[in-house]
Amino acid sequence: MPGDAFTAGVKPGGLTSGAEIRILLCYLIRTAGPVQRDTLEDALMEEELVNYFELCAALGALPEQGLAVYAPERGGYSITPKGAEVADALGYDLPRSVRESAGRAVLRLQSWQRKAAQNKAEVQTTPEGFAVDCSITDLGGEVLHLRLAMPDRLTAETAQKCFVENGSEVYRLLLTCLTDEASM
Repeated sequence: MPGDAFTAGVKPGGLTSGAEIRILLCYLIRTAGPVQRDTLEDALMEEELVNYFELCAALGALPEQGLAVYAPERGGYSITPKGAEVADALGYDLPRSVRESAGRAVLRLQSWQRKAAQNKAEVQTTPEGFAVDCSITDLGGEVLHLRLAMPDRLTAETAQKCFVENGSEVYRLLLTCLTDEASM
């Protein structure tokens, strides 16, 4: 039903029952855990696999039912032995397309979060237009700081995303250019 609040935002083939969503969450946490709450929410909503309200209810039920433990300081949700049993016994009863799509989305977001923790980029408005302040931190300190002037906000935001994704490669290429005697 198009106006149903419990299926709103769910593409065909997505999950609509709380039990199925809890099984999927156990499967994801078992596979990619520990997983932050926002990573699970963003991944499943981005893929349109579940309804937001059903997802929130299922996430709240995981610790209540002993399926997962939530400790944000330790990476988010971690699977319990009971949750692992659920994931192992019932996870493969879910549609393969849902499992694979959700798994890829969670791994993609976790990878992005790891890169964003090391490769930072922030768009700044300047009198001349825009700039992207890029930095890479490693071993507790900043190893690179770079400011790039940009002609407009869209280009600056694109550069911001690309630096977060590829900052390590930028650093490697820059070091090669600056230290390779053959390039002199």
